[in-house]
Amino acid sequence: MEPNRRAFLQGLAAAPLFIPSAVRGANDRPAFGIVGVGNRGQWLHRTFQQLGAQCVAVCDVYDPTLQRARAESPKDAKAYVNYHDLLAQPGIDFVVIATPDHQHKPHLLAALAAGKDVYQEKPLSLNLQQSAEMVEAVRKTKQIVQIGMQRRSMPFVRKAKQLVDDGALGRISMVKPMWNWHFTEWLDNSPLEGKLDWDLFLGSAPKRPLEPKRFRWWRGFWDYSGGNMTDQGTHLMDVVQWMTNSGPPRSAVCQGQVIGNPAAEAPDVFTAVFEYPGFLAQWTLDYCNTYDWDWSVTFLGDKATMVLDRGGYRLFKDNGASATPWMQSGKSELIAQEPDRDSATAHQQNFLDCIRSRQEPNCPIEIAAAAVAGPHMANLAWREDRKVKA
Repeated sequence: MEPNRRAFLQGLAAAPLFIPSAVRGANDRPAFGIVGVGNRGQWLHRTFQQLGAQCVAVCDVYDPTLQRARAESPKDAKAYVNYHDLLAQPGIDFVVIATPDHQHKPHLLAALAAGKDVYQEKPLSLNLQQSAEMVEAVRKTKQIVQIGMQRRSMPFVRKAKQLVDDGALGRISMVKPMWNWHFTEWLDNSPLEGKLDWDLFLGSAPKRPLEPKRFRWWRGFWDYSGGNMTDQGTHLMDVVQWMTNSGPPRSAVCQGQVIGNPAAEAPDVFTAVFEYPGFLAQWTLDYCNTYDWDWSVTFLGDKATMVLDRGGYRLFKDNGASATPWMQSGKSELIAQEPDRDSATAHQQNFLDCIRSRQEPNCPIEIAAAAVAGPHMANLAWREDRKVKA
């Protein structure tokens, strides 16, 4: 790996989790504009309004999506196709960015230049170089920036972190993040319904004639995304690194295939293995199967094993070392558990609290950069058929 990237990854490993910010007041009902109101953006648009923020502007390059968001906003909210027009509107306290990965850097930098606080969806960036540039840009400002890795604000995950820190698992040797969905990707090339500004969608991506499938499922194409590797991997690898107090991995290898959706470029079935000091992490995704449905992260220690998933966490006692391991029982005693009671909007609430207090949010820019570093390395490993080292 190039020296500047190596230095960046090493810097992330040593980055502090919380960096104090200057304290200033903010409106009790801060005003926001949102750029990108598709699937995830629609949820964020609704959520921030439900939490008491006032939507004053919406922006999207696809007219049917834009009109839906306008109908779900206050009557005086403005609607824009170009994000620069939204950023020029006075009276906006913060901007929500929920656009494709390749637009994250230009949208974030433009919002910072306009003096706005930012809530940006994950993954942070399209590649490692962008991550470095985005971290540098944020730290040149006093703006509050939260990246949408919501497990950082889930109470049950924070309690699990405390158990690990207290030594409940002992020495961790292996971590197994996994995501299984039987998922249909929208990759047909039939004409789009409604107007799309294709040039604005492409932005800095390579210019090409409109292919509706590239807009419908942009995550399947390298020009706009890191694929499922960074989409879901940034969530789960962040949990791995948080629980183990680790920075980005030392190296990554990956095997994967495009199985369920041959019209895509990015694999929908893969396994990546990451090397960390003292343990390995095996990150597996299968979008063609529902067994063990949804996400999970399993931490295997010499005292206990912890499983985190959408339902909460469960802690299982290890049966201990033995000279004849094949004689051990495969069953482990459940010794602790914590359900996920209701944490759906905790991350967005944390951001709103921080734009008022000017304290660092739960997922600042350095954490987001460290979380996506491993998945970026794994994508390089898969695309270039080699082992990638930090």
